[in-house]
Order: sequence, then C-alpha cells, then structure tokens
Amino acid sequence: MATTIVMPTLGLTMTEGSIESWYVQVGDTVNKGDVVADIGSEKLTGPVESPVDGVVLKLFAKEGDVLPIKEAMLIIGEAGEIIEDEAAETGTDAGEGTGSGAAQETGEASTGASGSSTNVSTTGTPRPEGERIFATPLARKMASERGIDLSDVNGTGGNHRITRLDIERYVPSPAVQASSPVSQSVDAAWGEGLSGMRKTIAQRMMRSVQTTAQVTNQRKVDVTRLMTFRQEIKAQVGEPLTKGEISINTLVTKAVILALKEHPSLNAWYHNGVHEVQEAVHIGMATDVENGLVVPVVMDADKLSLARLGQTITDVASQARQGTLAGNLYSGSTFTITNLGGSNIEYFTPIINLPEVAILGVGTLMDELVLDSDGDVVTRKQLPLSLTYDHQIIDGAPAAKFLETLSDLLNNPYKLIL
Repeated sequence: MATTIVMPTLGLTMTEGSIESWYVQVGDTVNKGDVVADIGSEKLTGPVESPVDGVVLKLFAKEGDVLPIKEAMLIIGEAGEIIEDEAAETGTDAGEGTGSGAAQETGEASTGASGSSTNVSTTGTPRPEGERIFATPLARKMASERGIDLSDVNGTGGNHRITRLDIERYVPSPAVQASSPVSQSVDAAWGEGLSGMRKTIAQRMMRSVQTTAQVTNQRKVDVTRLMTFRQEIKAQVGEPLTKGEISINTLVTKAVILALKEHPSLNAWYHNGVHEVQEAVHIGMATDVENGLVVPVVMDADKLSLARLGQTITDVASQARQGTLAGNLYSGSTFTITNLGGSNIEYFTPIINLPEVAILGVGTLMDELVLDSDGDVVTRKQLPLSLTYDHQIIDGAPAAKFLETLSDLLNNPYKLIL
C-alpha cells in the first residue's frame, strides 16, 4: 500500500517549509531510513527520511517550492502501483487542514516525472448549486484575500480540487465580474445618492482607502534659499514669467521628479497584486474644477526643462478647468501632487490616486521664527509637506528618505536646474 510522506514540523512555530533538495526521482528505489529530501523553514533545516521500503511513485513539488506543514511531498509504494488522485490525499477535505493537494499547489500534479505542465484555463464558470467544493488550504486563503468565490473557479486537481495555480490563473467571466461583491459594493454603496463627477470621485476615493494601507508622513522644509533663488531668476530674466515657469508648485514638482529618480519604488503602480516600478515619470496634478476634482497628467515630466515643466503644468490645469483637456491626459500618472497652500492649509492626509503607491500634499508657505547657529532669532520660510504612501509596498523608512531627498533638493535649489 502506498505511503504519503508529508511536510514535517521542525519547530512549534513552523507553518510551512521549503524543498531545499530532492535526493530521489520518480522510479527510484528507496529503503526505510534513506534521506529523500532536505527541507527548510524560516529558522531550521533538516532531512526527511523514508519511513518504508519501496519505489518513489510521485513527487508533489520541485526544489524551491514551499509547502504548508502536513502537505504531501511524495508517495512511496510498490513498483507499478496505480495511485488515484483521491488516494494521494490524506482522506479529508483540504479545508480541514490535513495534508492534501500539495501536488496541485506546486503545479506538479499533472506533470509526472517529466516536469512539464499544461496551462489550464480557469476562467470562472459557476458550479451547479450545492456541489461540494474541494480546495487546498493555500487556495482557500488566496481566494479569501482576493475576494474570489471558489464556486466560480474551475479546479484542475484531483476530484476537481482547486489549487494555488487555479487561483493565480483565475479570470472572472463578465457575468461574474458584474455580480461580484466588490463591484456591487462600489455601485451600490460607494457614491450612493450622488451622481456624475461627484459619484465617480466618491467611488475612486473609497476604492483607494478600502484596498490600500495608507500612512502619511509629514514634515516642514526650509525653503528660504528657494525663495531667494526665485527672486534671483526673476531679476536675471528681466521679463514677467506668467506661465508658472518658476512658481512654488513648479519648483516642488521638479524636486519631486528628481527625488523619484533616486527612490523609484514610489514612482510605481500597484494593481492585481503586482508592484510595477515605472521608468518614465508622469506627474498627476490634482486640480479643482467646478463641482469636483480632476487629476490632469504631465506626461514624461522628467524630460522637461524647469521652464517647460511650469508651462505644461499651467496648460493642463487650465485646460482641465475649461473642459478642453485631451481625454488621454486624465490617466497614466505615476505619482500625484496635490497643493492646498492657496487655502491656508498646513498639513493634511491626501488619498492615493490608484493605481499609484504614493501622493504628496503641499501646504501653505509660512514664516517661522527659529534660532540660527549663533542663537539669534531669524525668520525662515517653511513649507509643510504630507506624503501618503501604501504601506503594503512602501515602509516608513523609505518614505522618510524620499522626503529627506526632497527637502535637500528644495534647500539647494540650483540642483533643480542642473
């Protein structure tokens, strides 16, 4: 009779283990006590020995794969013994927590010794009502985290068991998408009672706060030298600069662009579980319009000179307010800036513009009395900044370093024109 060897527990806190090395292949003869594999956990490593004499009939994982404890690793039996998929299970539904479906979890259940696999479509097709659903523990966990109804997923494992790969490959059908709980909540709850632009804004804001772990870091930046720099530029040019060429908003935006180049993880999108760092810098500029808020985009902002950047910011904001901005310039931003300085707001908590992972809020410029290095009281220009970021992707320290780089650039304004 075939014997299933499962992932053992190396310590009280171990919940899963990785296959570090296989010492056997399908068809190999082993004796009781032979080491068949090395496994590792977060803290420990150790060998796995065969408890019986026999022939390796099936491997459920490949080197490097991670399996929950008690999940099947391999089967040893008699030469030529036929194993049904159900026999490879431990005899309980995977949801009960005893080892089952490890082969499907690693995508090796249908591969045999060759290691090849078949790309099976798992586009949602609802099961008959009342039909029992078999799924591995990891698949159930992933489905719960992603809001996927297991009854909509086609299982490719034994007894149509749903596996990790089935969840990863799952693509909901249009009917499923239309009736999903998330879609229903967006349509029915988020923006309920509102219409037009206000409803769209409500839905986007709620989707943002409901699907991200938003944290805001705030600090003041001394921009005294920056203000002196502006006056020097104006004096040297000798003509009015009326297109925002060196406005505070333009200078901050230029500093943000340079800071993003040094901290690219913030110039990114996070959607469908994927963090995609973007090479180009497309800056969204939150802009008040009648009855709402829009985010026109300055495309390829990192390729623009300081003067051209200011002119473009002015143009897209003006066109957005007039309703003449091209439709393609309302999306595609990789990082957004929102400025409430004109409303005398110091600090606030801006909401991330999905699928971006961070947004910068700029407060009102203010005079502040501080002590200089000689202990004398002097007046300094201070600019409050509020950086909101998705803590799923960005930790507090990298966010603080981004603000530190931004502060350094604003303190040394000639870096903005290099």
